Amino acid sequence: MSGFVVALTGGIASGKSAVERRFEALGIHAYDADVAARAVVEPGSEALAQVARTFGPGALDAEGRLDRAAMRQRVFDDPSARAMLESILHPRIRTWLRDAAATDRGPYCILSIPLLVENREHYAWVDRVLVVDAPEDVRIERLTRRDGIDASLAAKMIEAQASRERRLAIADDVIVNDGDEAALDAKVAALDRRYRELAA
Repeated sequence: MSGFVVALTGGIASGKSAVERRFEALGIHAYDADVAARAVVEPGSEALAQVARTFGPGALDAEGRLDRAAMRQRVFDDPSARAMLESILHPRIRTWLRDAAATDRGPYCILSIPLLVENREHYAWVDRVLVVDAPEDVRIERLTRRDGIDASLAAKMIEAQASRERRLAIADDVIVNDGDEAALDAKVAALDRRYRELAA
């Protein structure tokens, strides 16, 4: 196992992916919960079969893959359906991430987990929590530009997640990403040095 595991999180449009890319450029493996979420429902998987049994054939597209758009709509409108889907997927996502960390051979590794605050008890085994933080107005501006949506929808998307305060409360380290993306280079490099020392 990578002797040292850093969980990376942050709210939507805070810049997690940009931070993740910079760690990878320094030779550190980053394992993403979003990638895990796709991997665990590949055709032929037990998770996909269970989703189809639970939600019916409408959960799958014409190729027999998970119909993400249909499921997103379904769980968005129905909290009990969302809880049911999460009960199928989340334990498998956690296992996938733990297995990835266990087989990693780097000095340390990153687990990118957007919903870490909501699932913190399941990741008690990680060594550090790194939060990428940005002010709400900056995130709204990024979301409207990135997704072509209006500011009120962007604000609703931010509001649907754990609060900035809750994320900062679990942080061991914080990167404030409120300016130019190039400013992240020095911040990530400094944390990389620190994590290598801690891992040693």
